[in-house]
Amino acid sequence: MRVRRSSAALLLAVMLAATPSAWARSPAATEDRNPEAATGSQARELARAAHFMVVAANPLATAAGNEMLKRGGSVVDAAIATQLVLNLVEPQSSGIGGGAFMVVYSAKDRAIVTYDSRETAPAAARPDRFLDAEGKPLPFAQAVNNGMAVGVPGLLRGLEMAHKRQGKLPWADLFQPAIRLAEQGFAVSPRLHKLLAGNKELPRQPAAAAYFYAPDGSAWPVGHVLKNPAFAATLRAVAQGGADAFYQGDIARDIVAAVHAHPKPGDLTLADLAGYQARQREPVCGAYRGYELCGMGPPSSGPIAVLQMLGELEQYPIGDFAPGSVEAVHYFAEAGRLAFADRDFYVADPDFVRVPVRAMLDPTYLRARGALIRPDRSMKVALPGDPEGKLLSLGRDNALEQPSTSHLVAVDADGNALSMTTTIENEFGSKIFVRGFLLNNEMTDFSSSFKDPEGRLVANRVEPGKRPRSAMAPMIVLRDGKPYLLVGSPGGSAIINYVAKTIVAVLDWKLDIQAAAALPNLGSRNKETELEKGTALEALAPALERMGHPVKITEFPSGIHGIVIDAEGLQGGVDPRREGLAQGG
Repeated sequence: MRVRRSSAALLLAVMLAATPSAWARSPAATEDRNPEAATGSQARELARAAHFMVVAANPLATAAGNEMLKRGGSVVDAAIATQLVLNLVEPQSSGIGGGAFMVVYSAKDRAIVTYDSRETAPAAARPDRFLDAEGKPLPFAQAVNNGMAVGVPGLLRGLEMAHKRQGKLPWADLFQPAIRLAEQGFAVSPRLHKLLAGNKELPRQPAAAAYFYAPDGSAWPVGHVLKNPAFAATLRAVAQGGADAFYQGDIARDIVAAVHAHPKPGDLTLADLAGYQARQREPVCGAYRGYELCGMGPPSSGPIAVLQMLGELEQYPIGDFAPGSVEAVHYFAEAGRLAFADRDFYVADPDFVRVPVRAMLDPTYLRARGALIRPDRSMKVALPGDPEGKLLSLGRDNALEQPSTSHLVAVDADGNALSMTTTIENEFGSKIFVRGFLLNNEMTDFSSSFKDPEGRLVANRVEPGKRPRSAMAPMIVLRDGKPYLLVGSPGGSAIINYVAKTIVAVLDWKLDIQAAAALPNLGSRNKETELEKGTALEALAPALERMGHPVKITEFPSGIHGIVIDAEGLQGGVDPRREGLAQGG
């Protein structure tokens, strides 16, 4: 059962369970889930539960995961059921046409396990994939919405691997909530409607337009009951035949055909799909204020960058600076500059490039990097460090990561914990719709240039079979060897700042997880100092500019979801900027 929720959230959950058209009829739902709310001002109460909990970006997805936990399922079971419903109700962000990073704490083994189901480049991919005839990078809009942007989907292979190792319930059972919803229909949410109405490229794809838009071309209104029998059939096939049913046979042939039928076709093949393999990798871990923090390693850059920021900040009394103060923003942004400078040179797929993870996270190195922060002046643009004396052999990455994606967290009754970030990259991915789901545009997460102006190779360049670098940062914070905080967020490269902000808010500022998620977003990606539009942070701009900060007031559509495990049980937090829900029992 769910406890201590706001009345609006409780009403919405009940209505959603009762009828798929609840979104249209509930003023509370519209107000509580306003997709334009980017201020953190939407009131949400801290959710609590005694034994298990799941937090995800849509109430229907949360309910699916909670159903599995109630049945005694593991966190992996809950994540699979949640993810499949997210694919249906939040198709702009993630799905079986994309990939994910999953970080799991095993209570039995007292160990962290990570699963990499990141997409891979087709075998025919070449480094000049996104360059024009003159060798210049294509504009992102030209690179993203076509077959060339599609990487080999990895999600189902990763979910299957995790389930075989850490699942409890039958594989087929985990698909039933999504199959039911796809066949019976679900209500279009305010956020989905807003994104459909604002997207100009999706209606140009005939298959996508036939599903997402009315016959007159308008986006389906809030509350419209949307059914997806094609997706139900796809899920039923995978539920019965395992991931092989996706990567081989009719579904695989339809995926390849859709990619090749695009006016700008891609080069994905049946062999690419059949040959995809998920990876179990060693976690990346570091220490901060007496806690151990672990997350996904390369090809994700997210946890490395978060750990670098925290390692650079640890020598400063960040906990003494009030949240939202000039001092807090200054130190946090400067640490971000330093971390992003390293990230843009060193991190890529470790199966292709040696990533100096240990050197990048060495406490002595991070202390020296942090010492570059001046208390009264911004460095504006940070230069990368040189943790292994190899800087001059690498070129700077220029990948453009987009703020889509989704994040979920879960704890089961056995004490296992999970943090998972999942994506199809850009909003609605490549816009190619097949068998009821969208295909990713993950290839644009590679650097568009494979060399820098001095001729040095970029670590994150396109290569056949390679995984593109990511900023996703699913993390688990351990206290005395046991999970204390689970956290992550969507948001493109800004994920790093969102997650670091939340960790600082909980560990340094002692906020509960709901208050931490709702804090205004801030930080720097080694360009401007970014402050969330419509929040109290805007008032800091003049003072920061006097310190040399190039300030940018911007939308910051995070989707921070987290769980804290404390003496009273589980507390769950959802990002008020999105439609999430925490639920447990």
